[in-house]
Amino acid sequence: MNYLTDKHKQLSESQQSGLMKWFGQLPFDKKAVAIGLSLTVGIGSAAMAWKGESSDRIYFCVRTPQKKLVCQDQNNRPFRMTPFYWSQWKSDGMPRQVVRDPAMGVNGLVKATNPYKPFCAFGGFLGFALAGWMLRHCQYEEKQRAVFEDIAQKRDAAKAEMAARSELLESYRDVAIAEVQLQADLDLIANDRTVDITKAEIYAHTEIEVTQMEATDAIFEAQTAGMTEQQKAEYIKQLREMKTPYLQGSQTLAGTIDPNDKVTGDEQSAMPSAASYAPTDKYRWIKNTIGYPTLIFGGMGAGKSWTTREIIWHKRQAGWNQIFVLDPHGTEVEWRGVRLITGYREIADFMQWYMAQMRRRYKAYRESGMVEEQWTQHLRDTNQHFCVVAEEFTTWTDNIIEPMPDDCEDEKWKPDPDFIGKWFRCAMTESRKQLMIPLFVAHDRTMEILAKAKGLSKLRDAALLEVELIATIDPITTEAKASGQGKIKLPGHGQWIDIELPKLDHKRIDFRLDESRTVNEPPTIDKATLERIYELEFNLGNKASDTQEEPKKLSLMAQKLYEYFIRTERIEADVREFKGNFKVAGERFTVEQIKGWMYEIVGAGKADWIADGVIKLNQI
Repeated sequence: MNYLTDKHKQLSESQQSGLMKWFGQLPFDKKAVAIGLSLTVGIGSAAMAWKGESSDRIYFCVRTPQKKLVCQDQNNRPFRMTPFYWSQWKSDGMPRQVVRDPAMGVNGLVKATNPYKPFCAFGGFLGFALAGWMLRHCQYEEKQRAVFEDIAQKRDAAKAEMAARSELLESYRDVAIAEVQLQADLDLIANDRTVDITKAEIYAHTEIEVTQMEATDAIFEAQTAGMTEQQKAEYIKQLREMKTPYLQGSQTLAGTIDPNDKVTGDEQSAMPSAASYAPTDKYRWIKNTIGYPTLIFGGMGAGKSWTTREIIWHKRQAGWNQIFVLDPHGTEVEWRGVRLITGYREIADFMQWYMAQMRRRYKAYRESGMVEEQWTQHLRDTNQHFCVVAEEFTTWTDNIIEPMPDDCEDEKWKPDPDFIGKWFRCAMTESRKQLMIPLFVAHDRTMEILAKAKGLSKLRDAALLEVELIATIDPITTEAKASGQGKIKLPGHGQWIDIELPKLDHKRIDFRLDESRTVNEPPTIDKATLERIYELEFNLGNKASDTQEEPKKLSLMAQKLYEYFIRTERIEADVREFKGNFKVAGERFTVEQIKGWMYEIVGAGKADWIADGVIKLNQI
């Protein structure tokens, strides 16, 4: 045994007997035999101590005045005592009425049947005590052995697990080597084909140049036919002294070498200015939003929509080819080049797919044997990284419920009330390793606003990159508008840093990189198209001529909206600008509701459409 100190050794040896030390050296089978013998001795001695009497006894009776012998008490127990006490009683003065019982033994004396009873009892105690002592010793040793057995089992399990992992890594290594070899073979074949094509192009180009040289020589010979050698030399000198032999009309030499000269004026106006995308220090904060889960928040008119679209554009330029925009009221016209998912039901289906995809990716990551950097690079190489933009995130909790799975019965289905909260926590904390980065757009950063996820403010501070946009009040219209200023807070840091927003002259609606884009403006909608949409959606069953013949009355809400335009002296009304300020009895309305009343105003001849969501009021 390994002792901790000398004092520990001294105490242990002082408490250990020589018998137990000898017993501890015996093998287990001999220990069992010794314990059995001790138990046998104990049981036998106890059985012998149980029988007979250990001392002599004198039975006596009491003679009554009627000369009757009473030999028992009221409980029918005989009167008896040992010879020692009988002789002592007799010497102290025994009554004459007490006589020995002639019916018991020899003159009332009964000899002891088991004079060795105390020794047998002591032998039984000693046998049981010794057996218990030896069992306790065995139990102590077994307890120590169990600890080593448990350690040995864990060691064997760890060795087996390491062997299995090594075998799995070896298999993966063989597969990886095979993939690399196959890719190398494909690259070699492609390189050979490229070399062959390049050779063919060089040969063709060489033949063309040779042909051109021969044709030039033929032309030169034709032009100098009949000239003397001196005349040919003067002609060649004249050609060499000519500086710009191919300029025509108003074309200049600078124009022939300026690459911008190859772009028409319309194309130049469609191209974004270089200042918009110049990598300056004051806009460097946008790079942080590309790879982090980000929250953009601010009040009405703070510029959330324009800034969000600019961040998405930078993501596209950084190689994020897949961008999902979850906009409940979005239109394809304003989200070109991204995958738009509109409608609360469709967004809920995507959220369910997103969480399932997250679980599948983490399962594949655990089984891949890759480290985190290798796994994220694999996702990038296979174009599996994408961004999710949660537009109008503030309204989701009031309109989105968990979709019912296909394998569930209607009467048994109960939607999870924390469905949006679970999705929010999943996208906020688990998305970065799997390159499924979210971008939340909301009006505030409180957890009551963000999916009603109360109690998660510390998690929000640690996991989200937050960008606050600051609005200012227009002194003329007294309406909120973007100030161009904001604040940013990195994940896990409590300090807010002042930032400057990019100066934009239009809202970006086209995010395509691989297509020619002539202009970044929404397509114009002519009046005839708007009237046809009105006929299809709001004037079913009637003809346009009918509506023109009779002035159409406005509904109560459309009339209130028209009075609001008159009261605020608006000539042009954009639903995106006045939506936050128009309310009736404290109630605000959605864009779709307001557009419906705007259709009524246009149908009543009080205004005309000039763009999507923008009308111009007729002068009264």
